[in-house]
Amino acid sequence: MNITHIALWVNDLEAMKSFYLRYFQGTASKKYRNPKKGFESYFISFGNATRLELMRSKSMITEKTGEKGYNFGYSHLAFSTGSEEVVDLLTEEIEKTGCTVVSRPRKTGDGYYESSIRDPEGNLVEITV
Repeated sequence: MNITHIALWVNDLEAMKSFYLRYFQGTASKKYRNPKKGFESYFISFGNATRLELMRSKSMITEKTGEKGYNFGYSHLAFSTGSEEVVDLLTEEIEKTGCTVVSRPRKTGDGYYESSIRDPEGNLVEITV
């Protein structure tokens, strides 16, 4: 089995699309719209078969937040860059846009070289080798 896509509810659909295209070399589908339901979305494709669906609806309900500020049901996305140098450079470039760096590039206890950032709407994204 394979994961075909992961979906995120977002507030600013265009800004989020631009973020994932610019920094993670995604390719966007044509925008899907359902005017009757007030729903619209993009599928962002990456180099493999996995896609990210960015969704917005006029009837969005804000999710509850856990004690430590984590949203229930979602932890993070992780993108592999292929090298420690790219992890370092991409983290620095994203930070310059005003996005929060949660953890700077480092070797983790489980052996990954990674950093963690928040995308423009606060979703946690790991940048790994």
